[in-house]
Amino acid sequence: MDIFNISDLTSEFTVLDVVLVLMLGFLLSAFIGWVYQHTHRGTSYTQSFVFTLVMNGMIVALVMLIVGSSIARAFSLVGALSIIRFRNAVKETRDVGFIFFTMAIGMAVGTRFYLLAIIAAVVISLVLILMTRLDWFANESATQILRIHVPEGTPFETLFDPVFYRYTSISDLISVDTVQNGVMTELVYNIGMRKTARVQDFLNEIKKLNGDHKVTLITGYNTTDL
Repeated sequence: MDIFNISDLTSEFTVLDVVLVLMLGFLLSAFIGWVYQHTHRGTSYTQSFVFTLVMNGMIVALVMLIVGSSIARAFSLVGALSIIRFRNAVKETRDVGFIFFTMAIGMAVGTRFYLLAIIAAVVISLVLILMTRLDWFANESATQILRIHVPEGTPFETLFDPVFYRYTSISDLISVDTVQNGVMTELVYNIGMRKTARVQDFLNEIKKLNGDHKVTLITGYNTTDL
């Protein structure tokens, strides 16, 4: 018996079907991984996540090929996959979108809607690239995190208001914490610097009011993972 007979692998698909599904699943998933790499912002990028996207697309395509139109196999697969637990937290909500993206493309390839898979992968990827290049939906006034240390017992409620009024457009106190064994109080503010404000002048003014203690301004809060 010729085990490589492409027309007699099973009654539902052939060796050619399997090769085509896996190769197209790989190519489209790799293309999505390339889009993810070139549109990613921040510091959480990892090569292993892109590898996972490619694997995810190929495996979902294979799973859909196996399930076919059999309801019994579909329910069996759901039961088998229900024992899998993922304990790694996804760092960005955007990453979840790419996971679903590769899953959808894998499902389309696995059910042999090849043209649909190709068109969807290209169109959605172009939309993602366009939104990234044009910086759509970005907050016009970027916010930063300001951490100020003041001696314990300092009346800080309105202490920095004059400085905030001159240098910022937004200033909200979001947390108060005791540090250094109760000697100091750490104030955490969410602020938006005015376009004309100089950061160094702003920090110098804060230090004059807090007794030259520690002041930290996290300026990349919107684009980094903390």
